[in-house]
Amino acid sequence: MRKSGAIRAAAVVAACGAMVMSLTSCGNSGHSGAAGSGGSRTDDAPRPSTDLKRIPGIGDRLWQRLPAGTRQVVAVYGDGPHSPDSTVEFFTKHGSTWDRARSWPAHNGRKGWTTEHHEGDQHSPVGMFTLSDAGGVLDDPGAKLPYTKSAAFQAPHYWNKAYWHDFDYVIAIDYNRVKGTAPNDPTRPRGQSKGGSIWLHMDHGSGTSACVSMSEPAMRYLLRNLDPRQHPVVIMGDKAELGA
Repeated sequence: MRKSGAIRAAAVVAACGAMVMSLTSCGNSGHSGAAGSGGSRTDDAPRPSTDLKRIPGIGDRLWQRLPAGTRQVVAVYGDGPHSPDSTVEFFTKHGSTWDRARSWPAHNGRKGWTTEHHEGDQHSPVGMFTLSDAGGVLDDPGAKLPYTKSAAFQAPHYWNKAYWHDFDYVIAIDYNRVKGTAPNDPTRPRGQSKGGSIWLHMDHGSGTSACVSMSEPAMRYLLRNLDPRQHPVVIMGDKAELGA
């Protein structure tokens, strides 16, 4: 566990693409948090599949960028370019083939997806990103990634109550951040306008500001299974962009 002193001052901690000082949460648009159209889908519906030559639905444009050493992939399949609903699937490589181990319903940015993400646009960025660091409000559930427990992750209680537990568990998506730091480190190597603090985190039943959200069992599973020695990545976007 990292020491809490490694985390920047809580007053400037970023949360899901927006600084806490401006307080645009993953999912908090200033009104009630009614569940989106994907909120009632069956949770943790396993879709095992083995001996796949490559990850289904991923076209050459992204597949050719897969690091040679990567043996774990979290694939986020968005329902559509403007949809907040998606499916997350977890793949592991054995020898020269891939196995699909788990599948879960999920949510992404409430306005869908973009290839040119910027701060506050309420779209999730399309692309392939490494997964290096994790953390949250709750105790480490047995994560293999470096895990930072800190109350600084706590969503402010003037947000809608539906969002209070969003950051109980988080996995940082390495978009415009410094690897090897706590997920809520506010450093933005490409500048603040490009957004940041884009995470996998707990679901509240509707779209987010830019993150990808899943159930607590899904987050616990990923935290316990994502292994830095396997060089995990997330490949994420709407299905059309992923397949290009």
